[in-house]
Amino acid sequence: MLPIRRPFRATLSLALAASALTAVPAQAAPEVAPAAAPAPEDATEIVVTGTYAQSIAAATQAKRTADFGLDSIASTDIGKFPTQNVAEALQLVTGVAITRPRGEGLYVSVRGLGPQFQSTLLNGRTIAINELIENGGANGRQFRFEVLPAEFVSRIDVVKTTTADMTEGALGGNIDVQTFRPFDTGTKTTLNVRGTYTGQTKKVRPNVTALTSRTFADDRFGILIGAQYWAKEVRNDRLYNFGWTRNRLAAASLGPNVYTPTRTRPTVELEERERISGILSAQWRPTPELETTIDALATRLDVQFDEYGLDIYPDDTSVAGRIPVIRPGTTEVRGDTLVRATVDNVRFMASREESLNRHDLWSVGLRQTWTPDGWRIGASANYSDAHSYHPSFRDATVRSRIAFFAPLTYDASRGYKELPTITTPVDPTNPASYVGFPFDVAYKNSKDRDVIGRADVAREFGADRLLAKLAAGGEYHWRERDYSRRDFVLNGVVNVPVPALGSGFTGPLPIDDFMKNKDGNHPRDWVAPQTQAFYDRLFTPAVAAQPLTAADRGASFVVSEKIWAGYVRADYALSAGAVPVSGNVGVRYVRTDQVASGSLVVGTTATPARFPQTFDNWLPSFNLRADLTETLVGRIAASRVLTRPNVTDSAPRIVVARDSPAASGGNPDLRPFVATQLDTSLEWYFSRRGALTGAIFWKKLDDFITQQNVDIDIPGRGPVVLSTRTNGGNAKLYGAEVAYNQVFTFLPQPFDGLGIQTSYTHTSVRADYTAGARVIRNELIGLSKHSFNVVGFYEKGPVSARLSYVWRDRYLTGTGSTTLAPTYAAAFGSLDGNLSFRLTPQIMLSVEGINLAGAHAYTYQEDRLRFGEINYYGRTILFGARAEF
Repeated sequence: MLPIRRPFRATLSLALAASALTAVPAQAAPEVAPAAAPAPEDATEIVVTGTYAQSIAAATQAKRTADFGLDSIASTDIGKFPTQNVAEALQLVTGVAITRPRGEGLYVSVRGLGPQFQSTLLNGRTIAINELIENGGANGRQFRFEVLPAEFVSRIDVVKTTTADMTEGALGGNIDVQTFRPFDTGTKTTLNVRGTYTGQTKKVRPNVTALTSRTFADDRFGILIGAQYWAKEVRNDRLYNFGWTRNRLAAASLGPNVYTPTRTRPTVELEERERISGILSAQWRPTPELETTIDALATRLDVQFDEYGLDIYPDDTSVAGRIPVIRPGTTEVRGDTLVRATVDNVRFMASREESLNRHDLWSVGLRQTWTPDGWRIGASANYSDAHSYHPSFRDATVRSRIAFFAPLTYDASRGYKELPTITTPVDPTNPASYVGFPFDVAYKNSKDRDVIGRADVAREFGADRLLAKLAAGGEYHWRERDYSRRDFVLNGVVNVPVPALGSGFTGPLPIDDFMKNKDGNHPRDWVAPQTQAFYDRLFTPAVAAQPLTAADRGASFVVSEKIWAGYVRADYALSAGAVPVSGNVGVRYVRTDQVASGSLVVGTTATPARFPQTFDNWLPSFNLRADLTETLVGRIAASRVLTRPNVTDSAPRIVVARDSPAASGGNPDLRPFVATQLDTSLEWYFSRRGALTGAIFWKKLDDFITQQNVDIDIPGRGPVVLSTRTNGGNAKLYGAEVAYNQVFTFLPQPFDGLGIQTSYTHTSVRADYTAGARVIRNELIGLSKHSFNVVGFYEKGPVSARLSYVWRDRYLTGTGSTTLAPTYAAAFGSLDGNLSFRLTPQIMLSVEGINLAGAHAYTYQEDRLRFGEINYYGRTILFGARAEF
């Protein structure tokens, strides 16, 4: 693999951090945090000293005292989060599921709604979002949790029922990531040194985190600083099919409406990841009533991506005189799927794709609170900037390709979990088999800026009063996504035999054990184009200096939002007989002024276009908590919530894929998703270290935005499937979740250190919408009907051990179209573990394993005979030592 071409030039500094594990749960509006319900006497004994059991106890205490629906996960100690990745930690929270491309948690879903429906906050304030730039796609509002070091995080709150003072934007949940602060930590320093070993690469990369915190002047001033260097190498073996299409390949023996495979690619994906991050927090409390807090975080993540593929096109008609034809007498049809055939005139293309994808994120926030007798007055402001880009044209997505045409024989009869048989009489490892193909350079630059300011005032009247507190506030929020793209398609070596190009243009595949855990007659080796040789020959300074094309302008956009919000919230307390009842009721008004700007392209002419829109929304909310007994808590909540459309979906642009008959486009007329939600729960806290909780939830989604796929003809390109979005229907989401955790302290020694944490979530949907002419019923993208996690742990003396299994059911990943079959991710489970040993009170050794069972991730195209993806990224082992001073 190539080394990262833009290595970090930075040194690690010591870092300060603070844990707030036993605090009242943080909110999206921390300036006016409502008073927590008093905890029973046994709960006040919780003291977090660095064990997993005490982390669970702290999160349970946060849930118990909250006056809204909440689940949390807490750090076991300063700089010691339970897992190596924030997203992977969240998958242990009830109702949360994650996606893990190439084996690392990246995006988070809550209660069946995908990543774009969550609002991610940093210390209670919105934060800018880094974009996907690897292959040129764009996701919009999906926060990339890989940019947040888990070692900087003290607790993560997943808020499932809203209050009027919370910043709007989530149909699923508000995910509030709380970083360490000095007043909560005091004077302490930690140093964590680890190595990350990945089984597929058999390489170890370092991970070093330093955190230090100090308080001064009788705890009136505190400062916390910290830094981290983190690196990892990844290899993912992937078989990737781009879809099964109906009536694409003509053959008299097939009959009508038979699905055949489109582009298929055995692929080796290699990554080198480096991240350097820093954190700063300062607090000043000159009097008990006045407190100022400054939080700052900066991170740079470099991902050097290097992909080797052999693309196989059984249905590509774009090359004149090379139309694929099914050979008579070679077919086998099962149902409506062609599982076996020999096809002549198939394009085979050896490809290599490289890019350096840089993600910079920094955020600075200021919070001021003043709490004179009976009052709480607060103000805060935050600026964050997320920049995802390629540092140069050479670091852009550079695709080198060489090709040959030959017969293809395939056999998919073994199903989606096995490699299909793919053979050809032409040797794909011989450079003499190939001729040159178009060379691509795609440069992307995404800037996301987020500014938020708010002011709040609250008056407390007493916990025994019907009107316990009255709060009001206002918020201004500005966000802008500026996305630009340039595409260079260079034809200087098209149809030139590869040997005629000279030396250095091809080389061997850098591995010799592709898909080693899968048998079958399938390509395991092929020629690897050498990017630098093609780049030096084709991408000249004159090419780089070319002006923007109409297509470049059409792929670029700016979407800005100006949001004004105000709220009123009343907290109440009363008695229903002998049962104390408390809660809050309020309403939030939000006005959104959105402007989507871009270019509309007709032929070779790009015309600037600007589409303004205004949305006005009233969002009422209601939360009720009843302390039915000293250990039993019941809750009822109702609210109106919204999620704004993805900025990429609102952009006026159309991008056409070069390698498949597909295109994507935006719709600037989209309105926000809006939903009414109800939630009821019952929580039994049967011991200081045990709880059994359950919830039932319902969401009615109005103006639901769905994918719409239409067949269009693009002059000079031919027929393609255009994927866009529209407000096209309604959906109702139903679900239930149950969670249980307990430390078995009643067992005799040494078994009294055993414990368990487990949860299960069931979600179903009633929906009816279309994708092209295909009707989609009772399914939403990203929705798993069943998911669960179970964690068993043992902590006794210096030994701590944990084993977890997280599983989610299949879910829809693509709706398909009139002719394209929908895509499903198959059910997936991951077995992870952790073992640590405390040498002294200050020094701990640990080893952690991820995907210990070596699970493969699969997708398929509606029918299990239609293979989609097989991904194998292997096991990851982390080992090291942690010292505290």
